[in-house]
Amino acid sequence: MNVLSSTSPPRHVALLGYGGLLPFIGLALLIPFSLEYRPLWAVALVNYGAVILSFIGALHWGFAMTVQDMSAEQRRDRLIWSVIPALIAWVATLLPVPWGCLLLIVGFVTHFWQDRQLLQVISLPAWYLPMRLRLTLVACVCLLLGAIVVAIRS
Repeated sequence: MNVLSSTSPPRHVALLGYGGLLPFIGLALLIPFSLEYRPLWAVALVNYGAVILSFIGALHWGFAMTVQDMSAEQRRDRLIWSVIPALIAWVATLLPVPWGCLLLIVGFVTHFWQDRQLLQVISLPAWYLPMRLRLTLVACVCLLLGAIVVAIRS
């Protein structure tokens, strides 16, 4: 099977990608129902979101280093972008939780837009962008829920 034309990700990719949503979902569900530990779960949500945003930013570093048919300008742009999500994530951990969650949402949405831009430069598997969209949507909904609950109940 040609992995570039397949619309379904390989099983291990799907398990790892969607499995990475479990902390987002679990923490987003714990925040509204755990008054005593709400601050801990809320900070954990921001910190996990920061780690994941940094991770997906690094994908573009990897693309810039390995894709052969990229111009020097395109390679430079990918390298520059690849560190910006980590900077956004770091700032998010320094903000009050609701603002940190919102900044992470901006980071995830912007990164998805960057992934779409990347498709104009290189070929990616057909499943990559749809999977990234689903992962981004779930992560953002969880972060938004966390931000709203903490803002309302604090």
